[in-house]
Amino acid sequence: MATASVAKPRTSVRVGVQKFGTFLSGMIMPNIGAFIAWGIITALFIPAGFLPNADLAKLVGPMITYLLPLLIGYTGGRAVHGIRGGVVGAVATMGVIVGTDIPMFIGAMLMGPLTAWIMKKLDKVWEGRVKPGFEMLIDNFSAGIVGAALAIFGMLVIGPVVKAFSDGASNVVEFLVHNGLLPLTSIFIEPAKVLFLNNAVNHGILTPLGTEQALQNGKSILFLLEANPGPGVGVLLAYMIFGKGLARASAPGAALIQFVGGIHEIYFPYILMKPILILATIAGGMTGIFTLVVTGAGLRSPAAPGSILAVFAATAKDSYFGVALSVLLAATVSFLIASVILRTSKTTDVDALGQATSRMEELKGKKSSVSSALLGAGGGTAVLTRPIQNIVFACDAGMGSSAMGASVLRNKIKAAGFPDVKVTNSAIANLSDTYDVVVTHQDLTERARPVTSSAVHVSVDNFMNSPRYEEIVELVKSSNAEPGTEDSTAVAEPAAGAHAAQPAAAEGKDVLLPQSVILNGSATDRDSAIDEAGKLLLDRGSVDMGYIHAMHEREESVSTYMGSFLAIPHGTNAAKDHILHSGVSIVRYPEGIDWGGKQVKFVVGVAGINNEHLHILSSIAKIFTDKAQVAQLEQATSVQEVLDLFGKVNA
Repeated sequence: MATASVAKPRTSVRVGVQKFGTFLSGMIMPNIGAFIAWGIITALFIPAGFLPNADLAKLVGPMITYLLPLLIGYTGGRAVHGIRGGVVGAVATMGVIVGTDIPMFIGAMLMGPLTAWIMKKLDKVWEGRVKPGFEMLIDNFSAGIVGAALAIFGMLVIGPVVKAFSDGASNVVEFLVHNGLLPLTSIFIEPAKVLFLNNAVNHGILTPLGTEQALQNGKSILFLLEANPGPGVGVLLAYMIFGKGLARASAPGAALIQFVGGIHEIYFPYILMKPILILATIAGGMTGIFTLVVTGAGLRSPAAPGSILAVFAATAKDSYFGVALSVLLAATVSFLIASVILRTSKTTDVDALGQATSRMEELKGKKSSVSSALLGAGGGTAVLTRPIQNIVFACDAGMGSSAMGASVLRNKIKAAGFPDVKVTNSAIANLSDTYDVVVTHQDLTERARPVTSSAVHVSVDNFMNSPRYEEIVELVKSSNAEPGTEDSTAVAEPAAGAHAAQPAAAEGKDVLLPQSVILNGSATDRDSAIDEAGKLLLDRGSVDMGYIHAMHEREESVSTYMGSFLAIPHGTNAAKDHILHSGVSIVRYPEGIDWGGKQVKFVVGVAGINNEHLHILSSIAKIFTDKAQVAQLEQATSVQEVLDLFGKVNA
């Protein structure tokens, strides 16, 4: 069985920043429940609260001073070196807590991971060198020594440094507020959100600073700089009225999920398919922040998730009007600017994604049988040679868009008759190489690949109703079907007198015939190559002329380039009536042709009925994710060599 070669994933500044930001937010996000608990107790029982109670208010100080920093330090340490790292991280965090008189969130975010990293390196030093029977002694004493040393270091060195940084950051915020410049932070915050740095910005930077302000003033404006749902819902409202195709159809549901459910990631794809719309969210964000500054409004604690319900639940007693006005004006400004942009844009610019995804969603049994296995070919995707048992949706925090996508796909897979296939969601930082399929937003796939190299990676641009979900269902069917069933990819025995490498399909029709393979195609561009592959299907009676027209129509909506010099043109779902029987054609272009900016050397024309062509597409997936076998195809000197290669893969 062929094994996919794994290429080294590309690195970029954006990916590096995302990884760092995710690590920071990963120490805060798991503990948001504790922040909310502290916020509830504070809102209810402090002297200015709804139900003042001097005894119960005694919980406020210890929770903010000890509980929350220790939880952060433990979480950060555990992320680096498991429970052992979490324990020493918490011990070291105690040093920075005692060494200052402010809530030491930033200090905990430093000491937890740092101490765990040192512990991890030291464990490596004596790994395998400890005599049997002394392991527990060495482990416990080494952890105690490292924890004690770093606690002292944190108290004497890190604590004062973080205190100085915190004072400086607070002074910067005060300067921005007093000079009316705080709204300018939206120029950074809104683009950072769309690049999936939203949790890093909010919970890695703003939450620690905001919590310190809230402890001193009873509220903080910083909690709402990123979490304000107004800018995002404004863009989605504009799509509801002025959008096109799938974008317009899905916008109402997305708006409800974003505004009430608090999953801000849901509107990111709408920005990404027309990046100029980021101007609308920036302007909306600036308006919302300016309103908060003018009204002096703020929240007592973080609003997580960024739902309008969570926002009002965390709003300070004197800030309901200012917060409501901030959300309303932010949404209004964002809506107006986004509406102008959408109305003045060319229809094709906005409608292209909607039409393309709608058509892709209908393509079952064509692209679906191979595109998932080839998704990202040449970039580290492996071919599954096992049944699919575990599918994971991974997003930045593992709480929002991934949970929604997992729920949608879980229902689809159950409806397809595979209730035992487990579909879960996770933060990218928590992934391990134990999954069969990993689903991520297309901007996050690069971050997920390195730790899940043996999985099939599926990139989506719409978590609500992605056509990729149908492709995953088809992949599950083909991977998990029992031998001999309709979805099995096993190759039937060749008919008597036929070439051994020619798989037989139903009704006595061979899907791949020698006359449907050309080693030196005559086409010089994409469109003529589609005609050449389509004519082979036409000549053998698999399709009529209408199907070839549909192949061009399909190509105009979404490219059929698969990677590894391969393109698989096929018709739209509406063109299935033009298929007379299943057939596959293969045309090789030794010099390569341009396919929408990509070089293509192999064009495989596909027309399938009742999944009769699935075993050929399975062979294509296996061959084109193996560089050695692609080289064999490039060097083949006869049609029979090509047929033999497909037969060998299926043997």
